[in-house]
Amino acid sequence: MSEVFDCSDGAQLLQGTRLARQSLGRGELIVMPTDTVYGVAADAFSPEAVQRLLDAKGRGRQSPPPVLIPNVVTLAALAAEATEALHDLADAFWPGALTIITQANPSLSWDLGETGGTVALRIPGNEFARELLQETGPLAVSSANKTGLPAAGSAQEARDMLGDSIAVYLDGGDARGEASTIIDATLLGGDGTGTVRVLRQGSITVADLQRVLPDATVLEQPAPSATPLAETEAESEPAGGAEPVREVKPAPSGGEDASKGDENSEAPRVSD
Repeated sequence: MSEVFDCSDGAQLLQGTRLARQSLGRGELIVMPTDTVYGVAADAFSPEAVQRLLDAKGRGRQSPPPVLIPNVVTLAALAAEATEALHDLADAFWPGALTIITQANPSLSWDLGETGGTVALRIPGNEFARELLQETGPLAVSSANKTGLPAAGSAQEARDMLGDSIAVYLDGGDARGEASTIIDATLLGGDGTGTVRVLRQGSITVADLQRVLPDATVLEQPAPSATPLAETEAESEPAGGAEPVREVKPAPSGGEDASKGDENSEAPRVSD
């Protein structure tokens, strides 16, 4: 039977985080607070644990979870190339509500689902979550709910939906922040040119991104409802299918070929 630990109580916090680390090491699932909503977490390097996460939520491999990381150093280990442009985004918005999809390091031994060779990374703004990640390493984390139901804003709401599929519930109080913005940075050049596609608008705006990447073309391109590219952390998908691409900034001179023909290509899949 799963256990719930009140993280506002020092003794329960120590016991809960110790058991959470042990459970993750056994390939089991935990529920933890983040800066947005509660998340169900698994060891990102255990394919069996990631599959258990998808099963608990009622999802298939076509909906790979994002990976939460503790610091920017981990970005360099998980991304195929930790470019200057990615570091600019990280410096501006992490810790915080920006999920960056980039090419994954091909040497990694993991299986998050049908990612197309990409990974969605974020450093959460919640200090408790970051401290836990420092101890556990990268975690595959998706919103703590059954698919189709609202994301849990409390540990009890998560338990009501997920029950004993979770080994440990870490109760950190209410977590009802604004959803993260998800961007596809796979076409972003290391020098800050190229294209960034906004797959989901959250607390970080297109204008915010453009200020950090003045030489890039930022396209607002919500995910089609037919594919689980970027469901909100409350599990609501964009309605009405794919929307027209809205170009926020024209491509800089000489960079047109970098983005031409890419706007309608399939974007990486990720689901919170």
